[in-house]
Amino acid sequence: MNVGIYGASGYVGGELLRLLLQHSRVTVTVATSKTYAGEYIHRAHPNLRGHTNLRFELPNPSDIIKKCDLVFMATPHGTSSKTMAEFYTSGIKIIDLSADFRLRNPDDYIKWYNWTHKNPDLLKEAVYGLPELHREEIRRARLVACPGCMAAGAILALAPIVQSPNIEKRKIVVDTKVGSSGAGAKVSLASHHSEHYSIVRPYKPVGHRHTAEIEQELSALAKDSVAISMSAHAVNMVRGILSTCHVFLTAPITQIETWRFYRDFYRAQPFIRFVRDKKGIFRYPDPKVVVGTNFCDIGFEIDEHTERVVLLSAIDNLVKGAAGTAVQDMNLMMGFNETEGLRSLGFHPV
Repeated sequence: MNVGIYGASGYVGGELLRLLLQHSRVTVTVATSKTYAGEYIHRAHPNLRGHTNLRFELPNPSDIIKKCDLVFMATPHGTSSKTMAEFYTSGIKIIDLSADFRLRNPDDYIKWYNWTHKNPDLLKEAVYGLPELHREEIRRARLVACPGCMAAGAILALAPIVQSPNIEKRKIVVDTKVGSSGAGAKVSLASHHSEHYSIVRPYKPVGHRHTAEIEQELSALAKDSVAISMSAHAVNMVRGILSTCHVFLTAPITQIETWRFYRDFYRAQPFIRFVRDKKGIFRYPDPKVVVGTNFCDIGFEIDEHTERVVLLSAIDNLVKGAAGTAVQDMNLMMGFNETEGLRSLGFHPV
């Protein structure tokens, strides 16, 4: 199968290339970039030197449609919605890694992204691309919208427990810490080494736009309105997200009941691991352990003193938070083994 990447020179585009060049069932035929058009792939992604002779091309939807069976859209937010109608009407399968088709209500784009959606009619055609929640819908989809990286970590941590009748669904706190690659490859003062090194910097204590998709997905699961209080912090690492989620109880929940929620919900999920050890230094989920992998590690503790459950999840923001989930979605859409191209283990130490 031939695939293309529309916007391949950023960090997410590079991760897509890394995973797809090792995938046994696909060939990357087109990788676009306005900045690097005509240059070899390794000019932007030096780790891929010697693995491909592909050159970046200027973005051209009609060219991708002719050459590809499926396209990954790895463009900035607000871009793919302008060209999506051309791709969609052609019949090509599409996996969009931007925010443009994650939200079902077009009014949410005005509220959370401050722009009016260019193709609101296509929002109802898009499937939210988190396989652990929407596997069968993804198999049948022509347009899949990948989750935001922080949204993915929080949703996976909270999905099982929001179905419990014993929690306050309008009082859930999500505290997220993300590595510098989460801001993308574009340079800014905040990413300057002397400004970013050694930080734990709150950059969006309230109003983070990923709140919208977390509430959307968890409300659907809970069959009730879920409210999320989310705060985001930039920390001194390149890859990884740690989500610490606080859920407050209306009636007691035991550890055994909590384990049952999570094991039943994630039964046979290939990329979910449970972490809660009594010994060692990695007793809880830690982003360091999942770097380069498509795993989401989940753990919890119950605080009887304040009647809350603390849920933790760790993912690599560029893999399970973006490119890895996109490849997992592709595998489902095309009938491949779901784990194809995603079986790499993490590094230790890193």
